[in-house]
Amino acid sequence: MIITRRALTTMLSLTGLAALTGLSPLRFVSEAMIPEATAQSAADVAKPVSLPDMALGPNDAAVTITEYASMTCPHCAAFNEQVFPKIKKEYIDTGKVRYIFREFPLDIKAAAGSMLSRCIANGDAPKYFAVTDMLFRQQNDWVLKNTTETLTRIGKQAGLTQQQVEACLKDQALLDKIAADQKYASDVLKVDSTPTFFINGEKIKGEASFEEFAKKINPLLKS
Repeated sequence: MIITRRALTTMLSLTGLAALTGLSPLRFVSEAMIPEATAQSAADVAKPVSLPDMALGPNDAAVTITEYASMTCPHCAAFNEQVFPKIKKEYIDTGKVRYIFREFPLDIKAAAGSMLSRCIANGDAPKYFAVTDMLFRQQNDWVLKNTTETLTRIGKQAGLTQQQVEACLKDQALLDKIAADQKYASDVLKVDSTPTFFINGEKIKGEASFEEFAKKINPLLKS
């Protein structure tokens, strides 16, 4: 599912988040903006579009994993808690894998969470992954309850002021870049659900196990 103007407008009205963000639903991917998907390649996946990639691991690693995730996706949160730490320990920390995380928000709350991660990290990839991990682990608190209040609290815990959090969540330029990257993932890479992974360009849809990742990664390390 891509954020459409209709879906976003509904979410804005239901969550009350629009009062804080001031975001225009016209800026997200509308139904008319989604053409037929084209074939993807490893080069297509490797290309950052609007936002700089947030990545862990060496640039010259033999294997690159790119994850597309929505901050409100429970399957993404489960993967983050149960599988990603094993991948990090076995492959990223040992320099075998470069791991890229890209935002694919399925609703306005997910977009707000991604924007906050970007603002807090300010280009620092390890910090970005740490904040994203926190948001996934506290997903039930900020997604199901008081979204604005909880995101503000998390932002303050990370060192932002109230004014900085509000400015972040009102940053239309940042939202536009996230939306543009989401549109590229949909149109070119045919991403239509979260989580979706690419291992050296090969797509894996859904919450795969560590063992499934290992079966894909290990042969690439030997080749």
